[in-house]
Amino acid sequence: MQMTSNVHCVQRSELAVPATSPHFFEKAARGRADTVFLDLEDAVIPSEKSAGRIAAIRALNTIDWGKKRMLVRVNGLDTPWGYRDIVEVAESCPRLDAILLPKANERRDIEFVETLLRGVEAATNRNNPIGIEALIETALGMANVEQIAAASPRLESLVFGVGDFIASMRTPDLVMGGFNADYAVLTNAGDDGERRRYYADQWHFALARVATACRAHGLRPIDGPYTDFKDIEGYRASALRARSLGFDGKWAIHPDQIPVANDVFAPTAEAVAWARHVNNAMREGAANGRGAVKVDGGMIDIAHLKLAENILGMVEAIRESAAGGTPPR
Repeated sequence: MQMTSNVHCVQRSELAVPATSPHFFEKAARGRADTVFLDLEDAVIPSEKSAGRIAAIRALNTIDWGKKRMLVRVNGLDTPWGYRDIVEVAESCPRLDAILLPKANERRDIEFVETLLRGVEAATNRNNPIGIEALIETALGMANVEQIAAASPRLESLVFGVGDFIASMRTPDLVMGGFNADYAVLTNAGDDGERRRYYADQWHFALARVATACRAHGLRPIDGPYTDFKDIEGYRASALRARSLGFDGKWAIHPDQIPVANDVFAPTAEAVAWARHVNNAMREGAANGRGAVKVDGGMIDIAHLKLAENILGMVEAIRESAAGGTPPR
């Protein structure tokens, strides 16, 4: 079996839907999220785990999800429900695109899920392999993120799960994905004698590490939740931060967050115009035997062409996607 992650697969927004909330299913199916995951883990209490699994299977099999990428977040491998979630959902749902694995701590976690999926596919004569998306949300997972990223050709993307990472690191944050005013230093006194607070982002290292591991192994890096769903500007800022570090998309825990993610993780009109200009200029230069050409007073070369191709590739992928969202520009 060979699986390769399409770098231009559209995954700007990933909507979380509790498996025990069927009244949300149709709205999610009609919505503009590129990816939807039905959640059997944190959104479902222990007494409802089995019922949630049945509901997720029914939803995948009976609702028209269009061309959305459909995932199920299973329970952890260290719980009584995790292995059964994987096997029963994979056996019963031809529409399933990938298993969303929480708390991936080591390479062997991915390998174990891959083994289960391989067995299910053989038993059910399934032709399209089931992918894996893994959450990096513990200190151990972050320490092993490079090994995890290289664990399996089924692995398509890694998600930075800031909520459980906060718990694992025992930080005092109460808003997942939000700003922590304590993460600051005092500047030296200025001419006026005042010292000012210099704020920084306490999750920069974790985000950058996940993104780098993903890009090194052909995976898509996805940012996790911003739990204050009423704070749309805060969500936008969080998405822009992730995008600036190379992430492809972000979770949405409320439908109001979806259009923001779709907008932030789509190329801007200015970027598209630049990419087309560079692409045309480089092709004209190549036809005349030049590997570097002058554009708008500066020199561009093959490195710029690669950037342009990334942008234009994403524009085309968005154009072809039936999920909706921000139109290509």
